[in-house]
Amino acid sequence: MTLINNFPHGGIVTINRVILKEEFTIDDLQERVALMCENVKTYHSETGFLGGMVVLNSGQISNEGSDKGKALDSEFKDKEALIITFWNSYEDHENSHKSDSFQPLFQKVIDVCENGNEEIVYDMLWQGEAYTPEMAKLAQEAKEKNK
Repeated sequence: MTLINNFPHGGIVTINRVILKEEFTIDDLQERVALMCENVKTYHSETGFLGGMVVLNSGQISNEGSDKGKALDSEFKDKEALIITFWNSYEDHENSHKSDSFQPLFQKVIDVCENGNEEIVYDMLWQGEAYTPEMAKLAQEAKEKNK
């Protein structure tokens, strides 16, 4: 099983980094992103859109996962979000942005961003889900045998 069902080899992931302008709230962002995402699901689920997610900076920085010295709280807590989408192809994604119904909703999201918008496109290299408890135990036993 995969995290995004039916994600094809050659599929792409896009990431928009949103940093909110001071005069806007997370609620402002959530409302605008919800309308934009609903539009994409409605009009592009049959033309290459596979799924997506929006994540908010919690303010925490992992000391265990960082190698830049002692991690501190993120200055972007509750101010930075990532809009992540999954597509069959780059062309499918680009065509979705040409939609007359999408562009006004997209602009409303950009209006709350202090950093404008740059949408980076990534090729999927790996995805996976956690093992079940039973499979994890088998994997651990196999690792121990092959040390």
